Amino acid sequence: SQKMEAVGQLTGGLAHDFNNLLAGISGSLELMQTRLAQGRVKDVERYMAAAQGAAKRAAALTHRLLAFSRRQTLDPRPTDVDRLARGMHELIQRTVGPGITLEVVASPEAWPALVDPSQLENALLNLCLNARDAMPDGGRITVETANRTMDARTARRHDMPEGEYVRLRVTDTGTGMTPEVIARVFEPFFTTKPIGEGTGLGLSMIYGFAQQSGGQVRIASKPGAGTTVSLYLPRHAGAVPGEDETGTALPLARSTRGETVLVVDDEPTVRMLVTDILEDLGYTAIEAGDSAAGLKLLRSDVRIDLLVTDIGLPGGMNGRQMAEAGRETRPDLKVLLITGYAETAILGNGTLGPGMAVLTKPFSIDTMAARIRSIIEAGRERERRS
Repeated sequence: SQKMEAVGQLTGGLAHDFNNLLAGISGSLELMQTRLAQGRVKDVERYMAAAQGAAKRAAALTHRLLAFSRRQTLDPRPTDVDRLARGMHELIQRTVGPGITLEVVASPEAWPALVDPSQLENALLNLCLNARDAMPDGGRITVETANRTMDARTARRHDMPEGEYVRLRVTDTGTGMTPEVIARVFEPFFTTKPIGEGTGLGLSMIYGFAQQSGGQVRIASKPGAGTTVSLYLPRHAGAVPGEDETGTALPLARSTRGETVLVVDDEPTVRMLVTDILEDLGYTAIEAGDSAAGLKLLRSDVRIDLLVTDIGLPGGMNGRQMAEAGRETRPDLKVLLITGYAETAILGNGTLGPGMAVLTKPFSIDTMAARIRSIIEAGRERERRS
């Protein structure tokens, strides 16, 4: 009965959230169509921004579901957790509002961690939002980073492997939680909020992210005495790129040599969008709707510089299997696998061969353009060296 109640909580919360997002997207598109017909082009940009914002929020919601199920595609990189937390100070303060005092304690001696930085940012923001909700009359949030070495005994108590970890801790002065609530707080879709005001995915998403990253989450709380959430992440022993080496916006990468890209996807809308993106960037695009048609093209003498394929395909093979079969006749074929989640059975536990990469849906145009260019250029560099 508890499981059925959790499913009801899930469907109620998700249906409410997605209906709001879909209303924003479909309503904006209809108004764009009307304004274009009226010749009122100036209004279109406003509706376009609204639709894009709603689509991004919908993507964030599905990422929470994937994180909870530990099936999101992570991109772990050496990350300065202390620098990341300090860099989010202004964003978190704006999000939690002026009634909350936020302190991010600088810990320059903190170790780096091997973690997906964007997912860590999402986790930290979610923790601070939870803290804000626990302080309706205002209060204080403290974010701090520290080094922790877990011996065998301590590691068993925290239910994690022994070793060296970076601890990211968020403490609030809010209402706190009872032991009964703490015991269920990481359960999927468990929430103390009314239906429609939360899906109960926030903390379970953070738990899934920590587990998938090789870490752990722990909570300490008492009613009326606030809550402390500690996120443990495995230490990275190597160097961390400087701020000037990350996050630099680059112009869209265009084709300069007339490269041809084969796009295989069973969803016509996705296929159309990917093809239009490629053609706008100067590539020649060929389409196929299933793995059988895609493999037939791969076994022909048509020029194909890159295969862009969905992983889940009809036609007897998935995208990974079709790519491997195509490489029997095209051993140097470069492949970009597109997926809605990381299916370890298909991706071979995350191990990809040379010339293969993964892109997660939904993706931005510039992300796709940069990924395609990098795969093609990397292949050329290997050819020059050989």
